[in-house]
Parts: sequence; C-alpha cells; structure tokens
Amino acid sequence: MSKLHRLAKTAPMEAKLVSELPSDGDWQFEPKWDGFRAIASRDGDAVELMSKSGKSLARFFPEIAALLANTKAKDFVIDGELILPVGDVLSFEALQARLHPADSRIRKLAKETPAQLMLFDCLALGGKDLISAPLAQRRGSIEAFVEAEGNPGLPLSPATRDAKLAKSWLAGSGGALDGVIAKLLGEPYRGGERAMLKVKQRRSADCVVGGFRRAKTGPEVASLLLGLYDAEDKLNYVGFTSAFAGKDKAALTDKLEKLIAEPGFTGNAPGGPSRWNKGEQSIWYPLRSELIVAVSFDQVTGGRFRHGTKLLRWRSDKAPHQCRMEQLDYPLRPSELLEIR
Repeated sequence: MSKLHRLAKTAPMEAKLVSELPSDGDWQFEPKWDGFRAIASRDGDAVELMSKSGKSLARFFPEIAALLANTKAKDFVIDGELILPVGDVLSFEALQARLHPADSRIRKLAKETPAQLMLFDCLALGGKDLISAPLAQRRGSIEAFVEAEGNPGLPLSPATRDAKLAKSWLAGSGGALDGVIAKLLGEPYRGGERAMLKVKQRRSADCVVGGFRRAKTGPEVASLLLGLYDAEDKLNYVGFTSAFAGKDKAALTDKLEKLIAEPGFTGNAPGGPSRWNKGEQSIWYPLRSELIVAVSFDQVTGGRFRHGTKLLRWRSDKAPHQCRMEQLDYPLRPSELLEIR
C-alpha cells in the first residue's frame, strides 16, 4: 500500500464566529459553502480525502477519489468543500445520503449525482510545503492548480479583497450561502486553529406553534414545535425553538396548556423514538393553530431547520395560513456560482 502524503491528515484551519466582517486590515473574503469540509491529497498513487473529524471520506465519494487519482499533478494537499448538485440546486441532504454502509448504494449515487470538491486553499504542491506560506501565496498556488487541471469536478471558490463585495454575496444569495469567511492575507495555514473569521447567514421565518414539549425535570415548557403550511394546506413540523427566559416559562406554559388540542400537525409530525432519545417515546403536546412566532435560522435540510432556531418575537398580527413552506426555499444553483465571482 502506498504511503499517504505526510500532510494528508492535517487538521483544517477553522473559523471563529463574528457578527460582521472586518473592514480594516489585509483580508481575503470567500463564500462559506454548505457542504462537507475535506482535505484532499495525493502522493504518487496514494490518494486520500479526509473529513474535519479526521476520518476518510474517500469510500463515500469514489468519484472524487478517482478524480484525485487521475490529476496531472502527482503531489499535492488541497483544502476544499464537498458540494453536490442535484438537478440545478446544491443539496446538503444528498451529501448526507452518501454516508451509507452499502458500497453498492454509494456507487449508484456517485454515478447518478456526482459530487464536486470546491477548492479554496493549498497546503502543498509539486513537492513544496506551503503551510508556512502566507495566504496570498497559497491562493496563487490553488489558482494555478485549478487552471492546470481544468476539471469541472475541482472548481475554484471565488475570493475577493473587497469587503463590500463580500457583504453583497450574503445579501444577493437569498440566504443560499452558509456565510462568508475572512482570512488574513499574510497568515500561514494554521491547521486546527480558529484562525479565520466567519459571518453566518441568518434568515427568519414566521411559524405556527403546532405543539410543545415539557422539561424532563418538571411540567414547564422546554421547547416550542414549529410548523409551516404546504401547498395542500397541511401543517408540517419544521423544527423547534427553546431559548426562553426562566421568568417567562410559567406564564408561557399556562398559555400553551389552554390551547392543547389534536391534531397539532396535519402533515409531517414530530418523531417518536429515535437514536437520540435511546429509543424512548418523545412526548409532545399538540396545540390549536393560533400562536405565531418569528424565528431566525441558518440552514434547512429536507424541509426542516437543521439546527435549533432563535425566537425573535411573537406575531399576533399574522394569520396561521400565511406561514408557508416557501419561506425555507433558498436553493443555491450551480449556475449562480459564476455570478458570485
């Protein structure tokens, strides 16, 4: 078995969350893609695709592994994000489907919907280590690599030194991007450190409160279960919000208990037993569709908020059926990648 490149298992450089992009200093700004971070490497015949957690992704993305094994360059370590176009949109759900135990299933998906590795940094190229080199030099190297390869499976992520342009990516992407990354041009590659800055995309949606769960230690509310109406006017569960001030919980619980009534959700409903609750039934209480809340969220997967949301305010001015699934529809189309540049 061929020996992997000595930098193949370098931990990716990570980012610290900030509220806004820096305006002073020498910065490079890049889109933050909504995919799987990966360090790709080749040393002769030895090819690897490592996840942020240090596990190999090569088996789950055989088309990318094959692509790396057939590059013109024979010695490199590059940093990027695995993305997956399905039709004319990028799908995080399709990426998750690749993490499957059956090789036959993975090969089928790789053939039907091949992934891409969006590249944005270079740790080594042509026998030369670049980890200690400043970003400005590394950017030149990754640009040269992508140009020389000329492979659509290895696209180059856009970059700019114009903070105003970077901010316009967030505003103009309709929420499809995961955010924007800022990197100091004079800095080396600091693997495993939060040496970059990131501004996450935050969006908002008005949701119907279709149910609630109680705290494990008492009767007070622990989380509100959120719903949106689809084209068939069915109320679908889309996620939850749970950040309430302690002083407000008793009054909120009392308010919710007066609205308990089935069915709560008429479309997709909250799940029951799962691996997260050790197979135990996750009890929730359905509510009449009267309460509306505005929440902020980051990303959506499979028609649901991927993470917990933040409660912004109550919306007594809005009717339940005005809360529609269309609020979550922010697909990023591959054709838009060129427009970001």
